[in-house]
Amino acid sequence: MIKCPLPNVIVLILLIVLGCKSEVTQNFGTLSQQSPTIVGKTEYLNSPYVTAGNRVYMVGHQDGSFPDLGWHIKGEMGGIWNHPIKLMDGFDIELFDAIDTLKLNQAKGFTNYPFANKHSFLWDEKGIEIERWQFVPDNEQGIVIQLIIKNHGAERKVHLKFTGYSDLRPTWLGERTQMFDSKDIGTYDEGKQIWKIKDSLNPWYTVFGGDLEFRGEPKTQQLKTENNTSSNSLEHVILLPSDETYVVNYVIAGSYTSESDALNTYKTIKDNINSKFISKQERYKTLANRSKLIVPDKNIQQAYEWLKYNCDWLVRTVPEIGIGIGAGIPDYPWWFGVDSEYALKGYMAIGQKDIVYSTIKLLDSVSNAVNGNGKIIHEMSSNGAVFNPGNINETPQFASLIWDIYKWNGDINFLNNYFPTIQKGLEWLMNENDENQNLFPDGFGMMEIHGMDSEMIDVAVYTQRAFDDASKMASELGKTELSKTYEDLANQLKTKINTEFWSEDFNSYADFIGTDTQALHLIDDAIVRADTLNKPWAVEELQQTKQRILAQPSNELKPFVLHHNWVVNTPMEMGIADPEKAKKALKTAETFVNPFGVFVTGIDRDESAGTDEGSFKGSKSFSYTGAVMTLPTSVLAIAENNYGNPDKALEYLKRMTKSFSYAFPGSMYEVSPDYGMITQAWTIYGYAIPIIQQFFGIQPMASKKSITIQPQMPSTWNTASIENVSVADNSVSIFYNRSDHTTELKVIQEHADWTLKIVIPKTDFKTFEIDKTKVTIEENDSSFTFKTKSKALVLKLNN
Repeated sequence: MIKCPLPNVIVLILLIVLGCKSEVTQNFGTLSQQSPTIVGKTEYLNSPYVTAGNRVYMVGHQDGSFPDLGWHIKGEMGGIWNHPIKLMDGFDIELFDAIDTLKLNQAKGFTNYPFANKHSFLWDEKGIEIERWQFVPDNEQGIVIQLIIKNHGAERKVHLKFTGYSDLRPTWLGERTQMFDSKDIGTYDEGKQIWKIKDSLNPWYTVFGGDLEFRGEPKTQQLKTENNTSSNSLEHVILLPSDETYVVNYVIAGSYTSESDALNTYKTIKDNINSKFISKQERYKTLANRSKLIVPDKNIQQAYEWLKYNCDWLVRTVPEIGIGIGAGIPDYPWWFGVDSEYALKGYMAIGQKDIVYSTIKLLDSVSNAVNGNGKIIHEMSSNGAVFNPGNINETPQFASLIWDIYKWNGDINFLNNYFPTIQKGLEWLMNENDENQNLFPDGFGMMEIHGMDSEMIDVAVYTQRAFDDASKMASELGKTELSKTYEDLANQLKTKINTEFWSEDFNSYADFIGTDTQALHLIDDAIVRADTLNKPWAVEELQQTKQRILAQPSNELKPFVLHHNWVVNTPMEMGIADPEKAKKALKTAETFVNPFGVFVTGIDRDESAGTDEGSFKGSKSFSYTGAVMTLPTSVLAIAENNYGNPDKALEYLKRMTKSFSYAFPGSMYEVSPDYGMITQAWTIYGYAIPIIQQFFGIQPMASKKSITIQPQMPSTWNTASIENVSVADNSVSIFYNRSDHTTELKVIQEHADWTLKIVIPKTDFKTFEIDKTKVTIEENDSSFTFKTKSKALVLKLNN
């Protein structure tokens, strides 16, 4: 995105530069020595990374360059963003003398930290090693770039030049809120020794400077700008003593409201670099210690830990609009309905409560403002412009999200606040979208394939779950009659899904229920797709289905299996599939995987899918055709656990984990292993739910001050622990240890006035031993339940 001509250059009269200010004498390398790190792969240096912050973030390439990135605003989704505006396309840093130049855009290595990044450069001819670090302080509209320059050769003077490329422009859909880009104009402030750049028609500013100081008066040279952008440079001469380290900090700040706001941010960051770095580092240690996992599979353990950091990377704060999680970086940094509805269940389980509440508040308030009928929006840009007012599935999934969060927080005011939206939404869902009154709403669900807007399996399943959850919410709120109405609808839908959506021919739930005419159109499109992708098995299957339809025409609505889309697994994800049907469907689902996980659309699979562990070969224009994604894989992991198959669930987790750090160290791409968004919010759903709520079996009911624990641990996890899982004002930790003849389960909670319920199937043991804790034991045909109100319980099961 570096589009500008020769930059404005600060030409020095006196070349002697004062040293760094006292606060930055500690470099980031020293400060971060105890932090986890992941080193990137050399072959992926020419691929993106993010330096994350809740106000500002920066996206560039791991080699230190800033190429054009993204498609939402073509080529503009990288650089430095302060939503709802962009600040800069990026920057260049050069070291040079009279003979040679080293430009810091061809790094030899990249290292990621939870809260910062580091690029490593070598100037071999001079014996100089340079590290370029960056981090975004919490709650600040700015970023710090630090150079750590290590001179292993003779003492020398070198020029150091920092060039910033401003591109003050609005976010996606800016024109809908009267945000229009104009020319950037740069002014050098000699007193503050900073560049100030303003969009000529808007109160949008970016400022940047360093902690090196000039002796003497610098000269400025003003050059024209192009494409509404500008480039402006700071140039110094620094003395590098032999075998010493030199530290330089640059600060970039911005504002979409005023110059004074940008300047105040700049000063605040510049004066507090160390303290803000340490503060963010400490906050990330706190994130790591919440729902802290230790398991034998260290790859999964590491991925799980870093996904907690990824969750924080995606927090997007625009005070005038709201605070919520973005869906993914770089192209989905704003707010989505369904992405949040999956992700926030995981966020809650890992203890990141505040962003859960603020995201729900944002979605609810905007949905009510835009739709007013309980329908939940799909996508909103960071300027508040709603692009899609909502797909059908997002409204029922919102209901289930609220119930899930309520189980964790037990806050009746929370339930009271959002139940009106749920009630209106369910009325809209059934009254406005079920023309034939068969309880299956019509319209788009998760599969955004043209023509797939009849009665979709995922819409039906999530609607059933919504009524089931709404029934429980109504009961909590004392709405007994409404609770019974919702319960009856949920029961009817469960029966109908298991009969009307099931296809015995395919041992699968159908993609959709529709007419022959709808199916034939979709088949023709699918054949073109499969043929184009060279999937002969899919072409043959689709042609056979087409012939069956033509041979037995009907005007009746029927279930159709055409694409083998991942959503056919939602009945098992929600646990409503009949057990025998679930067993068959889960076996069928195993067909549509590759080493990284589950295909979004099954007909995109081919014979090499089982062994292909290479890079995803996407199309020239951005497309999800042929994609394997973390969300479909997450759904199957949860589904397998629901039907008592933790080893199969773990297998899907292992597939997903293969893409962890594949391209961007410390993260998982949206499309496995290395395509689409470099970090994606809903991935946490596929780790937090299977691990915390299923393997460890933590099922809270905070309103009753009760935590049920029903572990179903994979056979290879003989020792495992999860610590500091937050449930309302309580916290619970579980330590699991299994040997040849004994399994020990130790449960610790913070508050002794909560009831712990440990549920163990009778098939898991012959005898049991309990420590001195007072325990009530309940028995039914299949299990024992051990109940106690105490801070700790140790249960030993003997085989």
